[in-house]
Amino acid sequence: MFAELVSHLKPAASLLHTQLVGMPPRVATYLTFAPQNSLRHYLKAMQTTDQTFHGLYHWNYFDLAMLLPYFAVMIGLSVYGVHRYTMVYNYYKNRKNYSPDPPRHFEELPRVTVQLPMYNEQFVIDRLIEAVCAMEYPSDKLEIQVLDDSTDETQAVAQDLVERYAALGHPIVYIHRTNRYGYKAGALDAGLKVAKGEFVAIFDADFVPPTDWLMKVIHHFAEPEIGMVQTRWTHLNRDYSMLTRIEAILLDAHFVMEQGARSRSGEFFNFNGTAGMWRVQAITDGGGWQHDTLTEDTDLSYRSQMAGWKFKYLPDVECPAELPIEMTAFKTQQARWAKGLIQTSIKILPKVFHSNISRRNKWEAVQHLTANLSYPLMIIMTAFLIPAMVCRFYQGWFQMLLIDFPLFTASTFSIAVFYLASQRILFPKDWKKTFYYLPFLMALGIGLTVTNTKAVMEALFGIKSAFVRTPKFRVAKKGEKSQAAKYRKRLVLAPWIEMFLGFYFFMAILYTFSNHNYFTAPFLILFVIGYWYTGLMSLLQGRFERWRTGKPEAPESSPKPFPVGV
Repeated sequence: MFAELVSHLKPAASLLHTQLVGMPPRVATYLTFAPQNSLRHYLKAMQTTDQTFHGLYHWNYFDLAMLLPYFAVMIGLSVYGVHRYTMVYNYYKNRKNYSPDPPRHFEELPRVTVQLPMYNEQFVIDRLIEAVCAMEYPSDKLEIQVLDDSTDETQAVAQDLVERYAALGHPIVYIHRTNRYGYKAGALDAGLKVAKGEFVAIFDADFVPPTDWLMKVIHHFAEPEIGMVQTRWTHLNRDYSMLTRIEAILLDAHFVMEQGARSRSGEFFNFNGTAGMWRVQAITDGGGWQHDTLTEDTDLSYRSQMAGWKFKYLPDVECPAELPIEMTAFKTQQARWAKGLIQTSIKILPKVFHSNISRRNKWEAVQHLTANLSYPLMIIMTAFLIPAMVCRFYQGWFQMLLIDFPLFTASTFSIAVFYLASQRILFPKDWKKTFYYLPFLMALGIGLTVTNTKAVMEALFGIKSAFVRTPKFRVAKKGEKSQAAKYRKRLVLAPWIEMFLGFYFFMAILYTFSNHNYFTAPFLILFVIGYWYTGLMSLLQGRFERWRTGKPEAPESSPKPFPVGV
């Protein structure tokens, strides 16, 4: 039967041979009748001893120059992606290693100091002070410090509030510094020098701690080896907009998967700067508050844990806070965290490597503190993505499937697993709604690469900058108008770079469709959405309200501007 089939197909092979001048008959026959989409065809083409495809495609220096950096970056991103899978695995593996109840209780409650660091927080401080003064704890064992470094009307507002609550019998004091030496770390250190408490709880201005927060946390310190207890952030304005919903998912994953997996598996994890309580001795043994990084909380956390103190994380104890409602405020926050963690990695990792902690803890510290290096890697991948895509297109789809897809699965699909798992744990009935937000979540992560890469590079090159405060706008419900427009600042160059990158990838999509390379188009669409979304939202922030109401915008700078932006 095979011989009969070949005899009928020989005329077609001869015709192809006459059309492909100079090509051997064997090649023409193979190209005509070989199954082009089969594994056998691909493997045949890749055999070094078979010269069937000699002259059709071969490697050159341009391909190597494009593909080697591209794959190096993809492998680097894949390492961080695989780590996300590991976090999910460790969480479920050690899920039972947690009890919300303290193993013992204090017979007599210790003295606690509550510190409220603030800087130009005029519109939210009354909410915070009211919530803290309403907390359940014996007043003779409680001290509340309002640590105000403000340079605007916040000074008068805060001082008036403190005097009012002190007159009502609350143990609250107002401490104002005339300079911002050390920024938030400096303010906390200044308050600690005069604090009366054996333990100190810290709340940022946009938090609203529940009345039973102190009583739920304090008894965990009855274990003498516990140096810090961190509680989980929740969100006052989660449903305000698409941006706040995505921010909530991002933070939920950190507080469920990262903090949960690290704490339950015995690895180092960090104080999140607020909604936590410290044993004062653990701060002292760790070297105290230091301001040579922008994430003083993570810096002190590692130093304290290397000094021998144990940390505890309580995901069941919630503390609601306000999410940034504007893109520039969100970028400001993310850039500060990105730069601060890289600064901390440069400072802390050498000490971690020379310490006697386990290799697993050392590896986890590397993954934790250097995770923001993925942003510069994303920029490099952005530069090489289109040329690499062209080279890969001419090599064939099977090579893309064999090599690119595993790297894509490790680096990108892990994001979906990471965030979906956290939402399933927090919202077992409604977690499937997260699928709707996943493309936008990934796109937003891509859109942050410009500002966060700049922040990371500043950290790597030792460029110092001020502690960049995240503006608080005091809005919780959809449609509410912010009173804090004067704290708004705009980015000048970054949004236009993002708009250009979005256009670059839009042209790349047109190129892929013209070559029928539909496999990479969905991936490129994420880049377009991400860069255009962050760019447009940065350029148009605050103007939507003006267009809706027809009223002019409020001034966007305080009398004494503070550093906001990147």
